[in-house]
Formats: sequence, structure tokens, C-alpha cells
Amino acid sequence: MRPVIGIIGNAHLINDSYMVQGAGDMNMRAVAEVCEALPLIVPALPDTSEIASLMGACAGFLFPGGRPNVHPSHYGHEETAAHGAFDRNRDALALPLIQACVAAGKPILGICRGFQEFNVAFGGTLHPEIRDLPGRMNHRMPPDGTIEEKFALRHDVHLAPGGKFAQVFGAERVRVNSLHGQGIELAGSRVIIEGYAEDETPEAIHIAGAAGFAMAVQWHPEWNAAHDSVSRPLFAAFGDALHA
Repeated sequence: MRPVIGIIGNAHLINDSYMVQGAGDMNMRAVAEVCEALPLIVPALPDTSEIASLMGACAGFLFPGGRPNVHPSHYGHEETAAHGAFDRNRDALALPLIQACVAAGKPILGICRGFQEFNVAFGGTLHPEIRDLPGRMNHRMPPDGTIEEKFALRHDVHLAPGGKFAQVFGAERVRVNSLHGQGIELAGSRVIIEGYAEDETPEAIHIAGAAGFAMAVQWHPEWNAAHDSVSRPLFAAFGDALHA
């Protein structure tokens, strides 16, 4: 029997009127094909989801990307226009779930917004717009082009020698895509940054002292996960932790 991976859902509107919860096909296929697990969408509705029950139902969790950002009140900042849209329901579910999983040794993987949630869950802060910082490049999704062009590899990530990510990838430098606006300002108390983009933007983290797999990346490894030389080993390592 395949282990169940809960994929935290994102809220969106159908026909500008009907609210639904969903998860990207790419995330679900990565879980099914590379992790050899059963993907299960977990609605980001904290009043309908009990963390203890979720943890009993799922062997691990994937915290994927999403257009809304973590609300700055969770890390002591004031809301501004630069922070963009929010999903307070996802905040209310994801942040305590990350903490509970780390404490219990439940395997978790964070992607993009999920990467930022890992940091905020342990007391870290976020920049609202990376490209506005001196010396930083534009990490946002290209506005034009095909989906293949938007997810194309755009910059290198330099990894700490001998670190967890270098061990997973078998390399100290990997090339990744880039589709985010926000990023880590100050790392949380247990957040270990092991990977940086060429402009020093944090790109790969893990949670110190976690009893189980607790790693997150700022890029989107779900794209072409079954075949990409960087994406596949990351999801495979996550899957190994689940099966173990």
C-alpha cells in the first residue's frame, strides 16, 4: 500500500464566484510518480481540519507554492501593497502543521510559498519583493511565453559542501527555475540555509533538529519532476523518508 502525502490546497475562484480548493497536477504527479505515494489534497480550511487527525491520516505533507503570500502579521511586519494577496486560512493551517510535523518527525517538503512558510513557522521574516533589493535579480515568473518557458532553468543555486542538499543532489551547485517574488529576510531560529542563488537569495533550507525529513526549496521542483536531474532526487529523498 502506498503512503499518503497530504498536499496543502490553495483556494481559488471558478467563474469569479465559486470558491474551491485545489492542488497543481505537477505536484500530484511528482508525489505519485517519484515518491511512489498517493497524493491527497488537504483543504486549507482550518475550521474543518484538525491537525492531529490530518497527521494520523497522512504519512507526510507537501507544502506547495501558491499565489497568495503569508500574511506579514505572522512575522511582525505591517501589511503593504508590496506584500500582494493573502490566504489567511492557509496560514492558519500550514504554520502550526509544519511545527507539529517537525516535532513528531513527520516528513515534510516545502516548495516556494511552502519554503516561506517553513521560515515563518520558526520565527523568520520575509522580504515582500526580492527584486527591489540592491543587487538582486528578478526572481518572478516571466510574464510571457509558454509554460515550458516560464518554468525554464534560470539560475544556479550554490549548496553548502557536505550539507543535506549536497548529499541529496550529489553536487554543490544545481540549476533551477525561478517563479517567486518574496523571499527570506531573516532566517528562523531553527532554519538552516544551505543554498543561495547567485545574488545571495536563500533557496534551500532545512529545519535543525527535526526528527524527520524537513526540507524546503524556493524554486519549483515539481516541474518535470520525473525527469529533471535536480527535481527527481529531491522528491525521491522525500519519498524514501515516507516509505521508511
